[in-house]
Amino acid sequence: MVYNKSMTTTEKAIRQSVSLPSPLAKRVKALAKSRKVSSNRILIELVETGLRSKEEEKRIFFELADRLSTSTDAKEQQELKEQLARMTFGE
Repeated sequence: MVYNKSMTTTEKAIRQSVSLPSPLAKRVKALAKSRKVSSNRILIELVETGLRSKEEEKRIFFELADRLSTSTDAKEQQELKEQLARMTFGE
């Protein structure tokens, strides 16, 4: 079992089975080999990074929404609406 620094000693690891498309599995193995760690370690790091990224994206979205609700400047409101639309629907 591999632990990272963010796991406490009381946390229990839960085994998960994940099927990866072949090209993605090859990329994971190559990254693991280049960093001299297991594929499992790479997958854990990628999931943690992805979760942090989603949380940050959500934080930014709500920050923009708060700014929009308090803004009185029409130009700023339009820019904030456009930013929120891009975040929601993509470019």
